[in-house]
Amino acid sequence: MWGMRSFAWLFFAVLPLTPHAQDCPAPGWLRLDGERPAAVAPGALIADMASRDVVLLGEHHDEADDHRWQLQTLAALHAQRPRMVLGFEAFPRRVQPVLDKWVAGKLTAAQFLAEVKWDEVWNMPAELYLPLFEFARLNRIPMVALNVERKLTEAVAAKGWDALPEAEREGLSRPAPAPKPYADELARIHKEHKGEMPLANFIQAQQTWDRAMAQALAPHTSGTLAVGIIGSGHLRHGYGVPLQLRDLGVKRVGTLLPVDASRCKEAVAGFADAVFVLPERATAKPPPPRLGVQLAQDGDGVRLAEVTSGSLAERTGLRKGDIVTAAAGKPVKRMPDLIGAVRAQPEGTWLPLQVKRGAELHELIVKFPPAQ
Repeated sequence: MWGMRSFAWLFFAVLPLTPHAQDCPAPGWLRLDGERPAAVAPGALIADMASRDVVLLGEHHDEADDHRWQLQTLAALHAQRPRMVLGFEAFPRRVQPVLDKWVAGKLTAAQFLAEVKWDEVWNMPAELYLPLFEFARLNRIPMVALNVERKLTEAVAAKGWDALPEAEREGLSRPAPAPKPYADELARIHKEHKGEMPLANFIQAQQTWDRAMAQALAPHTSGTLAVGIIGSGHLRHGYGVPLQLRDLGVKRVGTLLPVDASRCKEAVAGFADAVFVLPERATAKPPPPRLGVQLAQDGDGVRLAEVTSGSLAERTGLRKGDIVTAAAGKPVKRMPDLIGAVRAQPEGTWLPLQVKRGAELHELIVKFPPAQ
């Protein structure tokens, strides 16, 4: 999928369902602390969550309604607990000074996105997240960068946590071990995506990511409500960031997730504290074309860090490690060059790519399927 950091497809991992999975009920809040999901009044639920130390709001990064729900929930929490900080998985720690300038009102939206290098650090459509950023700015809510550099998780995946010098760990402490259900699910994903790295390293890389976000949120829990805007795959069943927070001594953690008709059967006891069932809606236009890759900046080129099995990219002949040098006859030097070319491509058309593979240049044609 376009715009995801290395290992980012873990966000979309779906854990196995339990026997009590239910059909999708009417839109609204469901608590999941009983044997079966139960409708709950928004006021009671928000009051409970506002009393916690940390509240984690999940998302599927490219789902607009997930982000609208996050903003709605954030506003409700802020009304009850105005002293808060807002942490974002989207940002690595090095851009924290830019977040501070944004909240202080010293940057325009365009300047903010340029200074954080949005299309490189996250490269999801900025309009999905801007309402959240603007809410923080309007209310002077400190924004916190929760993530680490991609090179750290890639190094753990390649060498393992223990082989990584302490100076290269960005101040992270050792993650709490993965519970067996979490490790089993990561093993399934590793196999499904034909992971080349050792399974143990793959699991440690995901835990490093979880630990980084937990460790960035934990210092902000003294008299302040810390809210995390984080991919749902790091939160489901309490195996990711919630587990690492508990290991750091933060016990009063609330997890809220959005689900729609395609995912509501996941909402079983232990999946989260509560879920918000999103209503069905008409799609105004088809989603942008997707290749099924993850990108990484490689000097003055764009490297394919991952190519998803069975994806359009794989069917085209693209391989992990390829460096894309041109798209539609135009040079590709930065990730936004390639992302823009793909997003602008109409369905049913062909996109020529020039790819460097080792010392050789290859010409490949991506054939986007026609609209259904």
